[in-house]
Amino acid sequence: MNFSLIICTYMRPDALLNLLDSVKVQSLYPNEILIIDGSPTTETEQRLKLNSFKNLSYYKVEAQHLGLTKQRNYGISKVDQQSEVICFLDDDTILEVDYFEQMVNTYDCYPNALGVGGYITNEVEWQKTEGNNTSKRFYYDGWMRSEPLRFRVRHWFGLHPDTPPCYLPTFSHGRSVSFLPPSGKIYPAELFMGGVSSYKRSVFDSLSFSTYFEGYGLYEDADFCLRLAKKGALYVNTAARLEHHHDQLGRPNKYHYGKMVIRNGWYIWRVKYSDPSWKALLKWHLTAILLLKLTFLGVLTQKDKMGAFNEGLGRCVGWWSLFFNKQKLTL
Repeated sequence: MNFSLIICTYMRPDALLNLLDSVKVQSLYPNEILIIDGSPTTETEQRLKLNSFKNLSYYKVEAQHLGLTKQRNYGISKVDQQSEVICFLDDDTILEVDYFEQMVNTYDCYPNALGVGGYITNEVEWQKTEGNNTSKRFYYDGWMRSEPLRFRVRHWFGLHPDTPPCYLPTFSHGRSVSFLPPSGKIYPAELFMGGVSSYKRSVFDSLSFSTYFEGYGLYEDADFCLRLAKKGALYVNTAARLEHHHDQLGRPNKYHYGKMVIRNGWYIWRVKYSDPSWKALLKWHLTAILLLKLTFLGVLTQKDKMGAFNEGLGRCVGWWSLFFNKQKLTL
């Protein structure tokens, strides 16, 4: 199966080279690698010229193609017509040696798959268990991990998710891929992370990444997956593993991040539930307010007190703005 890799990057030459070094030793190597660079400087381009990577093509985008979703759409337009699967990776990830082999083999195991997500290994500690449930632990498929405070508090108020991981609850605010255990199994899903993803090339004949998500593009991956899940099956392969090292270069400030959490979160919720019930609507707002308060609590408990305050302020402004300036869905 021919497959292409698209890496959208912005001012992260060191992280990008670390990723490409892990691509170089893959048991299954991409038929083409497209680097879509939105950096205002030439440092990334110069660093790539000093290093040799097979099947790599470099593209420096102009202002009209700048931003994560626009860069992805630009990259898709440059993919070879023979490619059957397109993989996307964040530029600050590092792959295990069989990442692409596991990812591509999923399409052989599940011919109906339109998209497959990978699995990040270095963010959550899981343990196998046969024990009983406790409020401080999350249990799934014979494994357990710590239950984050935000989910414990939501449970106290009856606002915990009403769907399994990787499915959007009726009032949004669901559990991500990080709540699937490292079992090596393949799980059905309706959303997964865009920086650890792959899709059949044919899906882009009728869908593209929404340019509503400008710049950093928080939740742009959920938006695309939710629209694609209406057309066919999606999966997460927990054997397609990599590490995510969260390079801070190129990320938005905490205020803008907090604002995006609310506004973009509302947007993707309405992508799936265009006409939610009054109960779901109430729960969405109550959950948003509760998480806003927990963010402000970080001013007392976190090292980055100013960052927690700015994110909380951004969430507050984002929530109030929904009453006066709701986004128009671009489905």
